[in-house]
Amino acid sequence: MKIGVLGSGPVGQQLGEAFVKSNHEVMIGSRDPSKLNSWVTKQPAGKASSGTFADTAAFGQIVLVATLWQGTKAVLEAVGRNLDGKVIIDVTNPLDFSGNKPRLALGYGDSGGETVQRLIPNARVVKAFNIVGNAHMYKPDFDGGPPTMFICGNDEEAKREVTKILDNFGWETIDIGGIDGSRLLEPLAMLWVAYYLKVGTGDHAFKLLRRSA
Repeated sequence: MKIGVLGSGPVGQQLGEAFVKSNHEVMIGSRDPSKLNSWVTKQPAGKASSGTFADTAAFGQIVLVATLWQGTKAVLEAVGRNLDGKVIIDVTNPLDFSGNKPRLALGYGDSGGETVQRLIPNARVVKAFNIVGNAHMYKPDFDGGPPTMFICGNDEEAKREVTKILDNFGWETIDIGGIDGSRLLEPLAMLWVAYYLKVGTGDHAFKLLRRSA
């Protein structure tokens, strides 16, 4: 499958490499595609490329939004029609770093996931990968077994496709409902960040525990 990744930072590159390892073709989009030359050359021949945001949106059968929050709106407005009908994995967290501690840029009455869906209304947006550090997004290895990735989105088939990806990446997946569930998942990401700031390491993830009948 062809995977497009909008966003060339550490998250985009880490997920791009994960999809390459899973035998997909990957294009990462950037305002300056040439800065990804080193990343591309490290991947197996023919499996990775870079392009503009428009190139990447058109290329991907599934497209990840892994942009910094402040640039997300401009990118999606520029490429939106190229995303019509596609499964979009929203990895963003709307964080404001202007103060002493990061905080949610949108508060609790809206979310990044809902904003992304509004910006590309004809796409099928699924929130995923936003509650863990990029180092553990692929094949997470923690004491106690696979961690839990919570997802949400309005399209049931899109969530099934994303669940298959997460299964392959080594996650347990829990679907919490519609895209408005991003109002819960983005504060959960803030909890992940708060613990990171306290202990100085990103080697943690969440796990949903169930009581047996």
